[in-house]
Amino acid sequence: MKRGIDKILLIATIIIAIFGLIMIYSASFVWAEYKFNDPYKFVKMQAIFFLVGLIILYILSKLDYHIYLKYANIILLICAILLILVLIPGIGSIRNGSRSWFGIGSLGIQPSEFAKIGLIIYVSKYLTNNKKNMKSIIKGVFPILGVIGFFFAIIMLEPDFGTAMVIVLTLVVLIFTSGVNISFFLKIGLFGLVGIVGLIIAAPYRMKRIVSFLNPWSDPLGSGYQILQSLYAIGPGGLLGQGFLKSRQKYFYLPEPQTDFIFSIISEELGFLGVLIVSFLFLVIFYRGMIISLKSKDMFGKFLAFGLSFGLIIQATLNLMVVVGLIPVTGVTLPFLSYGGSSLLVSMASIGILLNISRNI
Repeated sequence: MKRGIDKILLIATIIIAIFGLIMIYSASFVWAEYKFNDPYKFVKMQAIFFLVGLIILYILSKLDYHIYLKYANIILLICAILLILVLIPGIGSIRNGSRSWFGIGSLGIQPSEFAKIGLIIYVSKYLTNNKKNMKSIIKGVFPILGVIGFFFAIIMLEPDFGTAMVIVLTLVVLIFTSGVNISFFLKIGLFGLVGIVGLIIAAPYRMKRIVSFLNPWSDPLGSGYQILQSLYAIGPGGLLGQGFLKSRQKYFYLPEPQTDFIFSIISEELGFLGVLIVSFLFLVIFYRGMIISLKSKDMFGKFLAFGLSFGLIIQATLNLMVVVGLIPVTGVTLPFLSYGGSSLLVSMASIGILLNISRNI
């Protein structure tokens, strides 16, 4: 017998998305007024994506999630085609040094964001259909790691290191839940660490990010500028913050504060209270996602719910770690809160699928 959707998950999602709209306005109106002569430019664009996201969430909450099991291969193929097309000059557009967008004017869609869901669906299907083979590293684990590696390589050609890392971490943990021996993951982790070091050395701008992470003052007006300005925003926040709309760092100190570093503005204006609000909402979303995964009656539903929930929380965690200076800048957005249509649509779609799974538990 089908139950209703998980109302707590739905309410938490709507609250955090609306909170994101409010904070995007606060973080962006100075820059929007300067660049577009319209202080509402960014919040209006995000509001449109939010409404579209609500429609997508509603549709996916009604659409039986088992359909993804049937069409997982086609979904993955479409994601691969889009990721290849975006690399072609004249088709994909370059923003912030990465050819990772399809765009017309200020509107842009990032296919690597949608590849997150496509890969989670495909890996969930693979784990469901190859439960016995997953005990064998050669027959079970290596084939799916090959698929993940292929997508990682394509996304790195853009390059988009942050999104690639979110995808890999999410899928590796998802594979781990299938019962693969932990010693194998320790070896893969060591291999991955060597690979990450190689990627950092191969790209000078990544090495600059590492140096600025270890010592931002080594280049305070260059590679260390963003993290220093982020910390300057967080520091004065205190318990209750400077007050809504009263951030100082958004006045052309913190570059484009409505995107990856919006949490800095939240911390500056709302203080520790704002930090608690954001953290609580993310924990509620993750907790409800885990409940849905555990209660799902079939393995595909369990894997899919876990992958979508963990993907959201690992992306949020990486973003927050960057903002407070715990890891180097990766370019990862904060789900539901950072300005960006692709990120918001994918986050809302993930919740929509989770809500549909919750109907069947």
